[in-house]
Amino acid sequence: MKAIIQGEYGSPDDLELREVDKPAVGDEEVLVRVRAASVHPDVWHVVSGRPYVLRLMGAGFFRPKNPIPGTDMAGIVESVGKSVTAFQQGDEVFGETVGANVWTNGGAFAEYVSVPQDLLALKPDNITFEQAASVPTSGFIALQNLREGSQLSGQKVLVNGAGGGVGALALQLAKAYGAHVTAVDNTSKLSMLRSLGADQVVDYTQEDFTRGDVRYDLIFDVPGNHPFSACKRALKPDGRYVLIGHENFGASGKRVFGILPHFFKLMFLSRFVKQLRGPGVPLPSRKDAMAVLRTLLEAGKITPIIDSTYPLSEAREALRHMIEDEPQGKVIITACFT
Repeated sequence: MKAIIQGEYGSPDDLELREVDKPAVGDEEVLVRVRAASVHPDVWHVVSGRPYVLRLMGAGFFRPKNPIPGTDMAGIVESVGKSVTAFQQGDEVFGETVGANVWTNGGAFAEYVSVPQDLLALKPDNITFEQAASVPTSGFIALQNLREGSQLSGQKVLVNGAGGGVGALALQLAKAYGAHVTAVDNTSKLSMLRSLGADQVVDYTQEDFTRGDVRYDLIFDVPGNHPFSACKRALKPDGRYVLIGHENFGASGKRVFGILPHFFKLMFLSRFVKQLRGPGVPLPSRKDAMAVLRTLLEAGKITPIIDSTYPLSEAREALRHMIEDEPQGKVIITACFT
């Protein structure tokens, strides 16, 4: 089969399209013929090998343990392991190819990939393979941090970085839960945010939401481009702050630990600052999250936005577009087989 191969950490320009063997299928795994795969920030982290600490978290110290990048995909079941009961040949599915450790290559940038059955769900008929492939990682992050669900009804929620993959789904989830949503991003994305249901939009090139008069019940902060002390001014006393922390690509000075020290600081402060504590609702499993996402997609409560598509042979260009431009929605690799 054809696959994108990463021999070492570094630039997207080092990625190569090669012929490799089809992956073996374990008893609990499903072999998927890939139709579409998502390009997202975690893919870039493993391709670049930055921050360096991720190499100690399963990616591989000197070079990637799995040479094929990509974790989010959608496709058609080719075959199943002997213990698989949820899927059969010919099913259209979508999901992640790796579980708890997303900072590792998952083999999705290929014609075929083998996936644990618990990480997959049946693709709804009302969305395309490209749309389905854009959802798993971003959707899981959004669900993790908005897991209070119905408690958001009637509340004021601000999504900072609402025009990206995670932010756009968080915006739609909050609206589905009945929240009043303010979406923050740059000028070019405001029209898209309104189309996704944002009640209000803020152009961060013209206005700083942390200096406004509105106080929010929840701030869902994707880029983390304001210190918590500033965001706290925009929170109600009993509000909640959530940092996702998708830092700028290539941010200098963060090559070793990235944004992790900031997360640890907030975790420590959460002992004393109520606004940094979680919602008191258990984290969803990957399997449960995929079931929820499938239901929301099927009901039309969330609509994935696709910025652009690239063939497998142009994976380098797809990554370049994500890190160097301002995509409106997800960048997708398609036509992964002939």
